[in-house]
Amino acid sequence: MAPTSQGILDFYTPPAPMTSAGRHAPLLEALPSEPAALARVVQGLLLHEHWAPSYGQDLSPERRAESHIRPVSEMLDRILAHDGRPLSEPRRFEDRVVGVCRDFTVLAVAILRTHGVPARARCGFGAYFISGQLEDHWVCEVWNASQARWVLVDAQLDEHQRRALKPDFDVLDVPRDRFVVAGDAWSRCRAGDAHPSRFGIFALRGLWFIAGNLLRDLAALSNMEMLPWDSWGAMPAPEDTLTDELLALLDRVAALTRSPDAAFSELRALYEGDDRLRVPKTVFNALRMRLEAI
Repeated sequence: MAPTSQGILDFYTPPAPMTSAGRHAPLLEALPSEPAALARVVQGLLLHEHWAPSYGQDLSPERRAESHIRPVSEMLDRILAHDGRPLSEPRRFEDRVVGVCRDFTVLAVAILRTHGVPARARCGFGAYFISGQLEDHWVCEVWNASQARWVLVDAQLDEHQRRALKPDFDVLDVPRDRFVVAGDAWSRCRAGDAHPSRFGIFALRGLWFIAGNLLRDLAALSNMEMLPWDSWGAMPAPEDTLTDELLALLDRVAALTRSPDAAFSELRALYEGDDRLRVPKTVFNALRMRLEAI
């Protein structure tokens, strides 16, 4: 990866709109920042919506609605409303806030940043869920100061999930061929080195889906970690034709996000200067089929 300047690390150290704990910041300061201990804390507070049945949880509509919470401050409000004990204490499955991979990642980023550790969320695809497929997924990218490199940490995979998936790697240092950032997925498909149908989730697959994750990854690299089903600007719908103009724009985004530190100023300028890419004040929640204010 490209050399990382102190200015880049400084950008990913303070809490941002989605990763700010607000009034709960002192509670995060009391939590560990070491990756293994941190992951255990996050796993004890959240329950993945799609893994819930394997933990014996039949989710009500009210609990499923928790997966639409965007800011960590509101996530913590809900966690403490269910169980007011210190956040270091694992909750019963019934008392955990329901979310998805994005939420495990964003909460981990929030804790790390509270401790002054540079961290950022990455949106892409995991190659360790379904054989032969790359599934929609988010992980945390943490700066390892002693090794001077970014490390991919999957804060979602607890012991139960690791037993089911049997990953052949350290989930606290995920190899970059096992988690593929959206820019790499896009570039591989555009070059003909991978088929777009391998990338997505459930029946939602293809180049249009990769394009959505590409823009979500760009937003996350700009400290706006949106929901996996939030849509805005240049994101295509499944039935849309990808025009040459759009393909060229997305090619540029992919080139910058594949190695974001290499041309960080250009990445930031592209995001901030293009209304098609920047997260607006209102986005479309594709699961709820409605516009929602950010």
